[in-house]
Amino acid sequence: MADPVSQIQIKAVMPTTNGCAVFLGTESKTFVIYVDQGIGKAIQHAINEVQFERPQSHDLMMRLLDGMGAEVERVIINEVADSTFYARLVVSMHNELGQKIVELDARPSDSITLAILAQKPLYVTQSVLDTVEDMSLILEKILKQNEGGEQPA
Repeated sequence: MADPVSQIQIKAVMPTTNGCAVFLGTESKTFVIYVDQGIGKAIQHAINEVQFERPQSHDLMMRLLDGMGAEVERVIINEVADSTFYARLVVSMHNELGQKIVELDARPSDSITLAILAQKPLYVTQSVLDTVEDMSLILEKILKQNEGGEQPA
């Protein structure tokens, strides 16, 4: 039987000492993925729809997909092992032969950025949700401390 999935939202992107914390989750549970500072900025820029004079790496990937007539369908964070998260980037393409759907192994951080740029949903498997620590209260505490200041994500 396939591992059921739940749609998740990006709740916050916050700088840390060694990079960025990306808080993701459902209404009932929040978890965090730590990424390097560059990808954290890319995620934040995608959320804020920041446009650059020249294409950034993720913009280039989107243009490449567009040029091939393909599009991001969804992202599924499907595994966590030793604090490393894994994701599947689902891409589809229509042509004269029909529809082709490809699932690619990808870093969650890159996949999240592409999903934001493509305005497509993020999902997490139930097995990952069952494994990760609930960070809802920690995020709530951080957001309360930041009230009046710059709000994350």
